Amino acid sequence: MENAASEITSLLGPDTEFEGKLTFLGTVRLDGRFKGEIRSPDTLVVGEGAQVEADIEVRILIVNGGFLKGTIHCEELAEIHTPGVVEGEIRSPALVIEKGAVFKGVSRMPESESPPGSTE
Repeated sequence: MENAASEITSLLGPDTEFEGKLTFLGTVRLDGRFKGEIRSPDTLVVGEGAQVEADIEVRILIVNGGFLKGTIHCEELAEIHTPGVVEGEIRSPALVIEKGAVFKGVSRMPESESPPGSTE
């Protein structure tokens, strides 16, 4: 998912503080403070130093550092990289937690229609 993170279409920088509802297309990187709700059919990147408290629904979430607290629903993938810290609930069909990253909470994987390895 390195490509998704490298093609940033919008950035809320480290000196940014925002409260409310954020919707977007493309890839957005948060490096500042955000509190509220985030909805997108695309990719959210949480950068080092970010402080995010939100209910999130995105296709892909990449936590490259910072702190994220909330309820997170990903359609495709959630990644937590060092030195990222995530607290809360993650629902995603795939979850990657890098050694040294911190996840405090519950993760749920949606049930697929047919189990892996089945021929149906």
